[in-house]
Amino acid sequence: MRLLVVEDDAALGRGLEQFLRERGFSVDRVADGQQAVEALLAHEYDIALLDLGLPRLDGFEVLKTIRGRGKSLPVLILTARDALDDRVAGLNLGADDYLAKPFELAELEARIRALLRRSKGRASANIEVGRLTLDSVAREVRCDNEVIRLSAREYAVLELLMSRAGRVVSKSQIVNSLSEWDAEFSEASVEVYVHRVRKKLEKTEIEIKTLRGFGYLLERTRGV
Repeated sequence: MRLLVVEDDAALGRGLEQFLRERGFSVDRVADGQQAVEALLAHEYDIALLDLGLPRLDGFEVLKTIRGRGKSLPVLILTARDALDDRVAGLNLGADDYLAKPFELAELEARIRALLRRSKGRASANIEVGRLTLDSVAREVRCDNEVIRLSAREYAVLELLMSRAGRVVSKSQIVNSLSEWDAEFSEASVEVYVHRVRKKLEKTEIEIKTLRGFGYLLERTRGV
């Protein structure tokens, strides 16, 4: 899952970036409102964490601009402004949630994952395909209660494919979801990680098919 952190406090921004990457997210960060608008219009993100008190363009203007341009991604406002009027204004402009500073990182992660589940039409933190279960909170994958060990990138690829089980996911969609501005992640990288995930799913009833020119399809193939 790819996140954009919009925060002008450098220390807080770096801290959020590090924490979220440790929790398995791909993270980009910008420090002012104009950069935020440019990033959100140019790239596909699963969620944005948006401060209100930003240079050049405040958070309300960022929110108003991207909603006006048809961007429907979940937006979680993070701000020291805790007045009722500010909360109401943000929600009325299209924010999906509001978290006042200071906050606990565990609560931030819980709210992010809840917004992501809601945006994808899921009520549970678990994704199940056949006997395979992915727990997005524990970041753990099991088959018949046996843990399948995955690297962070392998987990991210499998999470994306399982969340869209039965539908084709293109290489470009995987790249867009998992890449970061300062990290190399190409379509060739996708092939490598899909191959590794396939190997680790060999003893399950789940198969990742390659559809030449289209992408990948994860589906249940046995024991139906």
